[in-house]
Amino acid sequence: MPKPGFSSQRALLGYAIALVVLGLDQYTKALATAHLQYRVPIEVTSWFDLMLAHNTGAAFSFLADAGGWQRWFFVAIALTVSGVMVVWLSRLQPERRWLGLALGGILGGGLGNLLDRISHGYVVDFISLHYADWYWPAFNIADSAISVGAVIIVLDSLFNGQSHQPGETSETSP
Repeated sequence: MPKPGFSSQRALLGYAIALVVLGLDQYTKALATAHLQYRVPIEVTSWFDLMLAHNTGAAFSFLADAGGWQRWFFVAIALTVSGVMVVWLSRLQPERRWLGLALGGILGGGLGNLLDRISHGYVVDFISLHYADWYWPAFNIADSAISVGAVIIVLDSLFNGQSHQPGETSETSP
């Protein structure tokens, strides 16, 4: 079995996913900034709008009105989590394909939002989902990749090691 490491196949796949997410995230944010007016929704469907928004806080605008210090606090958290993702990817066993994809998505999403915080002082959001008068907070590709990655990690932790080959049992003999 190949040894894990920064250049293992699973780690490289995770880094590639991170680069794709980062590139797609930054590209779509640039398009939204160039073509959308701030807080003016453009209806795509009855439940989906494109709407440019700036979030100085974290998820669901947590600490958005904190006075500015939160920018560097969230930068520090993003740098720390990104470092953890890189190390985790580098130590990942080759058979942990789904976990590698999840970590790559989280890493790319985290770096995308990190770049926004450093360069703008806020995160660019532009996807708005709603039903009737109920609106989900605006989000972006990075947020989506982080959320999907987190769900995959939870599912992987629940089901990894739980599958058995036909004829195998999970019981051990005395």
